[in-house]
Amino acid sequence: MVSEESVLESIKQIIDPEIGINIVDMGLIYGVDINDTTIDITMTLTSPGCPAGGQIVNGTQHVTQQMEGVEEVNVNVVWTPRWTPEMMTEDAKDELGIF
Repeated sequence: MVSEESVLESIKQIIDPEIGINIVDMGLIYGVDINDTTIDITMTLTSPGCPAGGQIVNGTQHVTQQMEGVEEVNVNVVWTPRWTPEMMTEDAKDELGIF
């Protein structure tokens, strides 16, 4: 059975290429909904014009689709709430020197 925790661990493979931190610790994943073999991921990007946006979204879908027991993955990019650095984990903030 796929769990939210296992999905988030899988998504941690996706690194924001501009910042060098995984998108889970960046705070870009807003929600993971699991319905049997279908995973719905709600996420955002650091900005609407993020040059790596397509790569990040496609990577998120790809690594989740590769999980055992997953047949369908839907990634929904939203812009509210707007991402801010405060959404990052403490470890990510420390790595970037944000206090």
